[in-house]
Amino acid sequence: MKSAPLRIVVAKPGLDGHDRGAKVVARALRDAGVEVIYTGLHQTPEQIVEAAIQEDADAVGLSVLSGAHMTQFAKVTALLRERDAADIVVFGGGIIPDEDRPELEKMGVATVFTPGATTEDIITWVRTHLGDTAPE
Repeated sequence: MKSAPLRIVVAKPGLDGHDRGAKVVARALRDAGVEVIYTGLHQTPEQIVEAAIQEDADAVGLSVLSGAHMTQFAKVTALLRERDAADIVVFGGGIIPDEDRPELEKMGVATVFTPGATTEDIITWVRTHLGDTAPE
């Protein structure tokens, strides 16, 4: 088990201007003991990957509501591979049709949370797949 707290970059790629969900998830993860770096709105995949590398992140959580999820996830996962940072786990949430999930998995996206997922669902997934962040 990792001795330092998990570090997750939460990002809003592209032109999507709605970030309430990303902020709720970021706060819930922080309250669960995760170090969260929220990059803000209108981030490019390059900015997101750079932040993840600079912050020594364990994971990147992308919030995509604009319908551009296939493009945004593809760019982030490809850039992570190019930068020898494919060990940074990518997950996400937003308006993502079930039929797109297999292709996202092929890109290397670990999971996606769709509307209706609770913050507890996300925290449980993070603890299970990235490490236990529960306070001692």
